[in-house]
Amino acid sequence: MPVNASVAASLLLAALVLAGCSPSAAPTPVETTAAAPTPTALTLADPVNKDIAMQLVSSAENSSLDWREQYGYIEDIGDDRGYTGGIIGFTSGTSDMLELVRNYTAVASDNALAEYIPALESVDGSDSHEGLDPGFTDAWQTAADDPAFQAAQDALRDTQYFDPAVGQAIDDGLGTLGQFIYYDAIVMHGPGENDVSFGGIRSAAREIAATPADGGDKVAYLNAFLDERERVMNLEEAHTDTTRVSTAQRVFLAGGNLGLDTPLRWKVYGDRYEIE
Repeated sequence: MPVNASVAASLLLAALVLAGCSPSAAPTPVETTAAAPTPTALTLADPVNKDIAMQLVSSAENSSLDWREQYGYIEDIGDDRGYTGGIIGFTSGTSDMLELVRNYTAVASDNALAEYIPALESVDGSDSHEGLDPGFTDAWQTAADDPAFQAAQDALRDTQYFDPAVGQAIDDGLGTLGQFIYYDAIVMHGPGENDVSFGGIRSAAREIAATPADGGDKVAYLNAFLDERERVMNLEEAHTDTTRVSTAQRVFLAGGNLGLDTPLRWKVYGDRYEIE
């Protein structure tokens, strides 16, 4: 049956009312609040902080802040680990120098160090230079000009030392300074679990003080860790100078600089350094 215009309008208005709508009211705007971006806490892996960490390590390993000049560094420092070389002190007696040269050779087979792989395999686990002298140090310094060798050093530093140290520190609830303290320890003592390796030092420290992740105080725990670190360093004649800890890391810790913020001023082996 036909419906006239007036009736149609009335029916439409009734339908709108039943649906809870008002034909004359504008839609009520929904008030929204944009969520503030969550700040990302910087870690030692931040490029600026990582460069600071490398400078700090280089001051202790090479008496220089210019860590990028250390790819060609190599010598026997008399610590029963054979040759020590490169940006963090890879050694011929503890497998990582062998791994480094293997990795380098995998991407650049025609290199000055490849011929020394059998000798590095033979001396691994000892302080011997057999099969390495007299040409190995010259070959190392030649290879140091090759970007592929530099990249191999950077990569092994990260996978074997830097990333595990920073990751463990974050898991333990430590900030940037604590992450560096772990990194410097793993560089010197290695990533093992025995009493004189990084894992052993950490385990001994945790028996004295709880990590922040376990409810402990950051400063108390880091002091316990550094106490154990210095104790282990004093067991080795080549490492009895503990100033990389006592007049560097402890200075930052005593000053409350848990973020490893610049400026930084410290001493190693009596030499003064600063990063502005």
